[in-house]
Amino acid sequence: MHPHTTTAASRRWLGLAVLTLPVLLTSMDISILHMAIPAITEDLAPSSGEMLWILDVYGFLLAGLLILMGGIGDRMGRRRLLLIGAAAFGAASVLAAFATTPELLILGRALMGVGGATLMPSTLSLIRNMFDDPAERTRAIAVWTVALAGGVALGPIIGGVLLQFFAWGSVFLVNVPVILVLLAVAPLVIPEYRHGSPEPMDLLSVALSFAAILPVVWAVKSAAEALAITLPSIAAAAIGVLAAVVFLLRQRGLTSPLVDVALFRNRRFSGAVVAGLLAMFSLAGLTMFLSQHLQLVLGFTPLTSALWLLPITAAITLGAAVTSVLASRVGPGPIFGVGAALAAAGMIVISLSPAEDGLAQLVIGAFLAAGGISPITTLATDVVVASVSPERSGAASALAETANELGAAVGIAILGSLGALVYRSGVQDGLPAELPPEAVSVVESGLGAAVGVIDRLPAEVGQPLLELARRAFVDGMSASTATAAAVLGVLAVVVSGLLRGQPPTGAAHAGDAQPTTEEEGRAAER
Repeated sequence: MHPHTTTAASRRWLGLAVLTLPVLLTSMDISILHMAIPAITEDLAPSSGEMLWILDVYGFLLAGLLILMGGIGDRMGRRRLLLIGAAAFGAASVLAAFATTPELLILGRALMGVGGATLMPSTLSLIRNMFDDPAERTRAIAVWTVALAGGVALGPIIGGVLLQFFAWGSVFLVNVPVILVLLAVAPLVIPEYRHGSPEPMDLLSVALSFAAILPVVWAVKSAAEALAITLPSIAAAAIGVLAAVVFLLRQRGLTSPLVDVALFRNRRFSGAVVAGLLAMFSLAGLTMFLSQHLQLVLGFTPLTSALWLLPITAAITLGAAVTSVLASRVGPGPIFGVGAALAAAGMIVISLSPAEDGLAQLVIGAFLAAGGISPITTLATDVVVASVSPERSGAASALAETANELGAAVGIAILGSLGALVYRSGVQDGLPAELPPEAVSVVESGLGAAVGVIDRLPAEVGQPLLELARRAFVDGMSASTATAAAVLGVLAVVVSGLLRGQPPTGAAHAGDAQPTTEEEGRAAER
């Protein structure tokens, strides 16, 4: 091989290694708080509603801003946006780490979501530009996906190790040295890319994108906090849906749309976006319950809990490695179908785990679930990125990441709310009559808060109440994982049907011959 070619290849892969850093951080911060919930509850005493916002505001803002940031990156330069976002993400992490009230922690998490939204589309679109060869690109995106899905699984593990030795703020401060490395090295190994002749961004489309996503986000959060579907949440969701319809209709008439609606005529693209959303919905909900189950039900320390979560990361890595080999030989339909079925089986195994002595069943189920989800997220991302030209890769990757991150955030909200509803119903049926009213509301808010109250009660009252709360939590986890299994079953059937007959990723990439007209779009769909 020519020395110049070897140097260029080495630079690409070194650049990829650097790009995985912000992907790891942003995806870790979706789940790293799960392990810190008991410590934050004890220190800041947030209400149940505040805790839901602490957990979810990051993911929701991240998802809500991704499309906008993808379009900005196409215009101002993707590496420049990456560096600006990295600096903002690091500063917001420091704010969250030293928060002294629930409100300040919510603000810090919100600002982290804004910074994270600039990082995700920049990394994926830069990979699309750096790797022209389809086979190389598939391997590079497999690495990127391991960082994305692996970060969600790795978050509770890193959090557990840190919490064993440091205060809960350390789960945010861990971001700072990584961000400093990124800021120092990225300009040296990552080339800049921007659209050659960008058109002005359509500000009405930007406003409509916010109006489409944020009211729906608020509706989900409001219903989750109230544990009921209310009239305001229905109205907000309706406003969001209406804005989404207007947004999509407007995009069809623009020469440089914020979202290329024509892409959805391609079954390959549509199936991949839906698959990524549903897969991350299930994975994020799973990691939230597992980290709490290991600490609060089985009584493990944060460090021991982190070690028992390692099989999830191993399964994600193994699934991505196998997918990168199979993708060039097997079409995406069978891979998605088998992966979703395997993940659903793992969720069912977890849903049947007993409250006591269920560790082996939990680990086996989690390994199966993560191993089945990993091929879906790996291949879905590759299909989406390969479906567009390099000039539009920022906006398309933002669309894919919006689906992934929104899936993760909604998974935490919906599956977490379902678990909380079952938990509350379970403890209400068995609360002792002598329990003070203020203690009743705390116990009903969640197992983490309940443990703090129970520790201060007499043993003859506290021990039966602790067993009741733990059983109620396990019942809630069972209901949520069974729901996730049903979602994965739908994924296996619907997405496999959408992608039936599609060629392997190495055989043909839509992005290598991007359709530019309606007729060409219909040809690509066929």
